[in-house]
Order: sequence, then C-alpha cells, then structure tokens
Amino acid sequence: MPEKILKTFQVKYVQVMDENGNVDQTMMPKITPDVIKKIYEGMILTKIFDETALSLQREGRMLTFATARGQEAQIIPAFVLRKSDWVVPAFRENGIMIALGYPMEMLYQYWSGDEAGMKVPDGMNCLPAAIPVSTQVAHAMGVAWAEKLKKTDSVVVSYSGDGSTSKSDFHEALNFAGVFKVPLIHIIQNNQWAISVPRSKQTASETLAQKAIAYGFEGVQVDGNDVFAMYKVISEAVEKARKGGGPTLVEMYTYRLGDHTTADDWKKYRDPKEVEEWLKKDPIIRLEKYMMRFALLDENMKKNIWDECKRKVNEAVAKYEAMPLPKPQDMFDYIYEKIPAILQEQRDSVGQ
Repeated sequence: MPEKILKTFQVKYVQVMDENGNVDQTMMPKITPDVIKKIYEGMILTKIFDETALSLQREGRMLTFATARGQEAQIIPAFVLRKSDWVVPAFRENGIMIALGYPMEMLYQYWSGDEAGMKVPDGMNCLPAAIPVSTQVAHAMGVAWAEKLKKTDSVVVSYSGDGSTSKSDFHEALNFAGVFKVPLIHIIQNNQWAISVPRSKQTASETLAQKAIAYGFEGVQVDGNDVFAMYKVISEAVEKARKGGGPTLVEMYTYRLGDHTTADDWKKYRDPKEVEEWLKKDPIIRLEKYMMRFALLDENMKKNIWDECKRKVNEAVAKYEAMPLPKPQDMFDYIYEKIPAILQEQRDSVGQ
C-alpha cells in the first residue's frame, strides 16, 4: 500500500510585542488602556507576593515555596474569563489565583504547611494547587467534560509546566480532551527547566505545542513574556471553546528566572549568562516600556502602584501570621468517614 500523507500540520508562534515594547499593530488584540493598567498592576502584585514569600521562607516564617519570577504573565486568563469559568492550577500559579481574587494570606497559609489555605473560597471556580506533576490535567479535563455534559458555555483553563509533558497522565488527559472535544484551554508554562532538567533532555519535539497534533486539536506556541500575545491567544482559544470548538494547547514560552523552589539552587546547573539574556525579556519591564511610550504609565504612577501592592502584600502577611497554627490531630481527619482504630489510637496519642 503506498504511503499517504493525510494532513500537513503546522504550529504557529505568536508574538505581538518585542523586548523593547514595540508592537505589531496588525496583531494587537482588542484591549483597553484600563485593562492594560490592571494587567500591569496584577503582575506587580504577583512579583511582590513572590519576593515576599521568598523572604518569609528564608527567615523561617514559611516553608518551601515555588517562585514564579519571570512568569508573571500567567495572570492573563483572569482578564478574559467569566466568573462561571474554571481555573485549574499546578503549584507555580499563585499569580493567576491572586488575579482571580484568591486571598493572599491563604496562599501564604498554604505554603506554611497548613492545608486550610487551600480551602477555595465559596463562589470561586478554582481547584486547589496541585503539587504532583501533571495530575491536575486530568482533573481539568474532567471539569471541562462536566461543563459540556451540562450544556453550559463555561470553559476551563488549566496549567502545567514543561516537565509535565513527559508524564503519562498529561497525555491521557489531553487525548481524552481531544476525543470528546471538551472546552479546555491547557497552558504549558514552558520555563525551559523541569527542576534541573532542560527541555531538550526530556522531549525530541521541536515545540511542546505540536504535541496537540497527536490529540487532534490545535496547539499554539506563544511568547509567554508578551502580555498582548498571551491575551490574544487565550481570548481566541476561550472564544473557540465557548462556541463548542473544543480544546487548545497553549505553550507559554517563557523562563524561570529563579530557583525551581526554595529547596533548589539554579546556579548548580544553569549558565548565569543564560539567565542574564532572559532578564532582558522580563514581561513586566517589556510592558512598562510600552506603557511609558503611550503615556499609560509614568514614574510617579509606577511608584504609587508598587507602594499600593506592597501595602496589600504586607497586610496579607500580617493576616497570615495572626492565624492560629493547625493542630497536629488535623492530619488524621478528613481521610476516612469513620477513622480506623489504629489511626484513632495514633490520633489520641498526638500531643501527649
């Protein structure tokens, strides 16, 4: 039987704004100056939250923390989604959770080791952070399938890192999403490193976005440090999913400027020159250049925004540190409907 080429697949790369804040007006999405300012404020709040968490951990006031320095553009879906839509984060998505309205003090509480910090507030369609790599992709697919079965027009945006694309549950979930055409937009935050493993050593694919081809739906690679490109791609994917067009895999091409977590030291496996080059692509600095050029921001406004974000974060830290500590007995609760005798015995002995 002769060979047949069924289709020619191509993955598009989307960039609207370059490193100097210059934009391609033919690619520019419909976005108001007010939304641009809110995105900037959201990224600054994410950055200050992140830096403060790092300080708290180093001072022994919090436990291991996963930083998101350089990945602040993860917040973009918050400016596209409706309240009825869902967000399913991994563990580096504090920014999007804050942008959705998740209380910062509860995030600090969670990263201090108190699971009560992940009791998602009522009325917020957000799943708890997922520490195991890629398990949340299946959960996101399930939520999206449920919305389709209920015949709503709600969509689900989920996140994972580049390392997740080498995990079986990632493939199983997205294969299912493609088969049943669920309203899922899955964002791979490709920050180039899975802890100390570079992307080149975990996949032979030229891009991560092209993995969507095998699942039968669209994959897009986007400049993840370009907020306008992110806004454009996410908006289009959400609109398509809302109309019944099925899932989209978005490769957010970015870079992790900090350590994997506070238990890590990137200097042991990365070239400092590589980090220096990516510092020039910082999404916050890039957006500042654009905003300054079009009089959407000046130095005084910038200072006021930073000061206000610092005030909010400091207030959240005070609330977090005023919370009562969890009880050791809590580790035995909420596991079984009726606690087994052996665990009851252990629970009774705790604290004695």
